[in-house]
Amino acid sequence: MFESYYGFTSAPFALNPDPGFYFASKGHSRALSYLQYGVYQREGFIVVTGEIGSGKTTLVRTLLQGLNPADIVAAQISNTQLDSNELLHAICQAFGIPVAGYTKSYLLGALENFLTSVAAQGRRALLVVDEAQNLGLREMEELRMLSNYQFEDHALLQSFLVGQPELRQLLKSVALEQLRQRIIASCHLGPLSPAEVRSYVEHRLAQVGWKGDDPSVSDGAFVAIHRHSGGIPRRINLLCTRVLLATWLAEARVIDEEAVEVAADEMRSETFTDEEPPTVGQAPAGPVLVKKLP
Repeated sequence: MFESYYGFTSAPFALNPDPGFYFASKGHSRALSYLQYGVYQREGFIVVTGEIGSGKTTLVRTLLQGLNPADIVAAQISNTQLDSNELLHAICQAFGIPVAGYTKSYLLGALENFLTSVAAQGRRALLVVDEAQNLGLREMEELRMLSNYQFEDHALLQSFLVGQPELRQLLKSVALEQLRQRIIASCHLGPLSPAEVRSYVEHRLAQVGWKGDDPSVSDGAFVAIHRHSGGIPRRINLLCTRVLLATWLAEARVIDEEAVEVAADEMRSETFTDEEPPTVGQAPAGPVLVKKLP
């Protein structure tokens, strides 16, 4: 398709979260630094929130890719439409612990034994819970209880809670006061600025061999991409893929504002809406370091 037409080595705007395409925007760079700090603390909860498609999973995978597997055993769960028992099963499965036919009490013991064996090896366990905004109060409390496991003088399990902005509202619940006291770092990913959208698009293209002139992209095209995407990376990827496809079909070598407008109009009609994608409001002022555990 258009990849070979433009000499790209792969699709520049694929939707799958790929650390190889990580873009160090101001917000993402600060968030990564705070997350690295949180991991260094070796305990407690780290919270990452952002709008749908803002790059949360890519950020976390970039962080995990930089960790030494000889030091950290990481597990991730993405399906969070679970009750507390199902959540425990999912956590055990993510760490490779057999769950079939076992009671909750048995699984709690098996998980503690596993975490203790990891610590005895001089390693530590990290759990990433994606789409954490879907969890209920009981399930959040289950995660807090797991954070109580200790080996000698340090915690056996550290957890990342990754989710949409609703997660921040959930964590304000009075019932989660004890969990809030264990949050050591928190960050929120907001939209990219117009200048960052341009840099993001150029970065993704450069990763697949783009030299800046085939296709050439006009200044107006970058402005239109920001306008129609709201600065959200996933929306940028969807729109740019459609623009490249249309340009390839037209056997063109230039992407201008009109090409972006046409692609955006087509995408709106295909998603059964006449409205522009909503412009995402500004996030809280960057990542927020919450507190160090007592």
